[in-house]
Amino acid sequence: MHVYTLGPLPTNGLAMLTKVMKANMGIMITASHNPFNDNGLKLFGPDGLKLSNKIEKKIENLIDKKIHKKLSKPIELGRVKRLETANEDYIKILKKNFPKNFNLKGLRVVIDCANGAGYKAGPELLRSLGAKVIAIGIKPNGLNINKNCGSTFPNYIKHAVKKYRAHIGISLDGDADRIIMCDENANIIDGDQIIAALAVRWKNKKMLKGGVVGTLMSNYGLEKFLKLQKINFVRENVGDRYVKEKMQKKKFNFGGEQSGHIIIGKFATTGDGLLVALEVLFSLRKGNKASNFFNIFQKTPQILENIEVKDQSIINSIEVKNSIKDATKLMNGQGRILVRNFLAFYRNY
Repeated sequence: MHVYTLGPLPTNGLAMLTKVMKANMGIMITASHNPFNDNGLKLFGPDGLKLSNKIEKKIENLIDKKIHKKLSKPIELGRVKRLETANEDYIKILKKNFPKNFNLKGLRVVIDCANGAGYKAGPELLRSLGAKVIAIGIKPNGLNINKNCGSTFPNYIKHAVKKYRAHIGISLDGDADRIIMCDENANIIDGDQIIAALAVRWKNKKMLKGGVVGTLMSNYGLEKFLKLQKINFVRENVGDRYVKEKMQKKKFNFGGEQSGHIIIGKFATTGDGLLVALEVLFSLRKGNKASNFFNIFQKTPQILENIEVKDQSIINSIEVKNSIKDATKLMNGQGRILVRNFLAFYRNY
């Protein structure tokens, strides 16, 4: 296979270019929102979608076997070429989804790129639209990605918005497929709040198709709010791959996670922090404050508790299942309980 190396590029940029360039596949080397030592691979097919678990398992099985018989002879090896314009090409694709006269003049934006894959594309995109950009987390050295910065460390963007009196803050994760935001009052806006605001806007503009796909971790307040707005809401397993698969199955064009993985089905095949940022900024361009656009529903108190157990099969015991049923009945439809085996989930993810 001939290989094009793209350099640091957001995950959805890779997915988009894989499709546009009619490549056979795309490979992203990333730890996503984790430290560099967790680096692994995200694999995309020619349609820009993540490969299914079934296909990934086949690849893993091939790697585990002796594959020397399947390797190419030296004379048949593909060639490697660097594509220097990858970030520019990605930015052009993003901007094509909005009117030509769309600009961000007069907006002061702080963007935290988590010392990751969006450190070039993020600031360049916003500046090209006329925004005054304060960029932080833009000095990657291969070891500092997601370290005390980015979407998993939102205090960084919070303090920056206060310091520079910005109209809005954007915080990406290491591969820029997640986004957490911050309004002008330095209030952190998570994925559920972004989903709620955009879902209502899309419904009013008659752009929303079918409804919204969330996950098992989506806040119960989001579910109640969308119900009041007469917007269909369905839950799926945690992970943007599963959200996208459910969107395709239900023919929905919008979905996402509390963590900031948000998929705009009309434009993207996977989460894209910069695309979501543009959708929000497009809504704010007429002087609308971020604090007015967001915070449109009251979040239900949510507690995440990790419990170590010696035997992971306890989750399937009759005693535990009955306890979950009893606790659910006590809530009387005003809340929900999610119990899951983290290690089994992590391997699957």
